[in-house]
Amino acid sequence: MKKISGILIVLLAFSLLAMAGCGSREKITNLSQLDGKQFAVPTGTMADKLVLTKYPNAKFQYYNTVLDACLAVKTGKADVAAYDEPILKNIAAKNPGLLVLPEMITIDNYGFAVALENKQLKTTVDDVVKELKANGAYDQMMTRWFPKTGNPAPMPEIALDGNKGVLKFGAAAVTEPFAFIDGSQKVVGFDIELASYVAQKLGMKLEVVNMDFGAMIPALMAGKVDMIGACITISDERAKSVLFSEPYYKGGIAALVKQ
Repeated sequence: MKKISGILIVLLAFSLLAMAGCGSREKITNLSQLDGKQFAVPTGTMADKLVLTKYPNAKFQYYNTVLDACLAVKTGKADVAAYDEPILKNIAAKNPGLLVLPEMITIDNYGFAVALENKQLKTTVDDVVKELKANGAYDQMMTRWFPKTGNPAPMPEIALDGNKGVLKFGAAAVTEPFAFIDGSQKVVGFDIELASYVAQKLGMKLEVVNMDFGAMIPALMAGKVDMIGACITISDERAKSVLFSEPYYKGGIAALVKQ
């Protein structure tokens, strides 16, 4: 009996040490604290490389999904998760106890992309964004898709008569709240709503083509879709292959920490 009690005491001591280890991480309130910290990032993304441009002493843990990386922070396995700011905000809104720091590690602009020669469609996208911002609809979209707490609101009904054909829009439905699959198995999101308004202005129906993120630009260049979007960062390298709209959202790599 004494031997069993001794084993239990040892196991309890190890458990307390483990709990103390998880709780001993420094409370992070600003970016100046991040160098040398343990970052959780999704495997196969550029997040780690972008973090290293600012924090050369950063250490990394790799996870299969962004959500897994964020939960590692919540459970004390990592100090901070780094990824696209709007996606981290979406996760934080649905997981109490997590917070996205207001300053960003890097700043990027997101845009829709069309074929290099399709300047008319690019102009239409730009005009639609200007109109939405002028009439207040853009602010309503931001409230709908980027709530401070909880899930995004339902996708609104947008009338599309389709008299002038079909606009094919390529999107990766794993970039909530920009493009994701809702409870009714439809692809919805900020970018889907924006694409719907572009189709409406053109008098066309919208066909959403769900694909892997890495396949979007090749599909556009091959003429399989007319336009692509889903949290796509505008870059000089990508602009050699596609024509970007003016930025419709300013984002970047952000830091998610324990609240």
